[in-house]
Amino acid sequence: MKITDFDFHLPQSLIASEPLRKRDDSRLLVLHMDGAIEHRKFHDVVEYLDKGDMLLLNNTKVLPVRLTGIKPTGGRLEILLVRHISGTRWEILCPKRYTGTLKVSEKLSLQVYEGKTADIISSGDLKETLWETGQMPLPPYIKRKPNRMDKQWYQTVYAKCEGSIAAPTAGLHFTEDLLKKLEDKGVLIRYLTLHVGKGTFTPIRTDSVEDHIMEPEYFEIDKRLIEEISNLKGKLISVGTTTTRAIEGFFSNRYAPNTNEPFFAQAKPNGTFRGSTDIFIYPGYRFKAVKGLITNFHLPRSTPLMLVSALCGTEKLLSAYAEAVKKGYRFFSYGDAMLII
Repeated sequence: MKITDFDFHLPQSLIASEPLRKRDDSRLLVLHMDGAIEHRKFHDVVEYLDKGDMLLLNNTKVLPVRLTGIKPTGGRLEILLVRHISGTRWEILCPKRYTGTLKVSEKLSLQVYEGKTADIISSGDLKETLWETGQMPLPPYIKRKPNRMDKQWYQTVYAKCEGSIAAPTAGLHFTEDLLKKLEDKGVLIRYLTLHVGKGTFTPIRTDSVEDHIMEPEYFEIDKRLIEEISNLKGKLISVGTTTTRAIEGFFSNRYAPNTNEPFFAQAKPNGTFRGSTDIFIYPGYRFKAVKGLITNFHLPRSTPLMLVSALCGTEKLLSAYAEAVKKGYRFFSYGDAMLII
């Protein structure tokens, strides 16, 4: 399977750079498994879920890990904290192979090694310092600097467990009122945690899809939820590709138990299963738990696009994308949504 099979044309003007101020007023393209398409608003999603269905969401919380530091020479350099390694050492993303110090604020500085890792020197609580000093890690296709409002908008209303470097963007459309309407209808609202890391957005650099290797990402699932899903009579509707990878990774046995909690992890009850999954879902995969999906529109040739293709079929998905382009849908993180059911 070639990565070129997952190309599509997208005008630059359709890439959303700002969120809608009313989250659930975004557009919703409903793609049925038979290929039929409907055009709705996101708050209409209530009509498509039934009593006894389960809506599964990722409650990870994005940290403002985008930092701008000053070199001793006075030059500025932007880095992204990606993953805690041990002690003060972190894996970072950096546009240059820089080695040296960076002063971020009076409380925070870094010793960077070849633009790949850094030791963090913080005079206070690192998490508090990041919220004071850091910026939200907006994806590079949003051609503007993050602002104060992104700390609210690039976050789901149910975000709880800090640890992600990117938002589970399908969940950005939900409001507390909308979740309450679904719950009042009898839909089961449940949560798991997958901390979004490099694995979700690392581009595929191989010609063949099958040759790509996903980086593991950490997840947590309540053991009672696993039992509940195993006995579920209704449909399991997953919100986002990160949620899907976590639950399918577990039910496909494509995970490794992981007792090393993330740096900012909160205390969890004993009934929580912790693991890391490197599951790569693309056409040909047989879903073990998920029956429907709420998702945003994804980048060409991306692993999330391939996951969605695996659920509904590549031809149907790309036809739906062509329809979305024709109708002027807003694409990517701050864009509109799809329901595949």
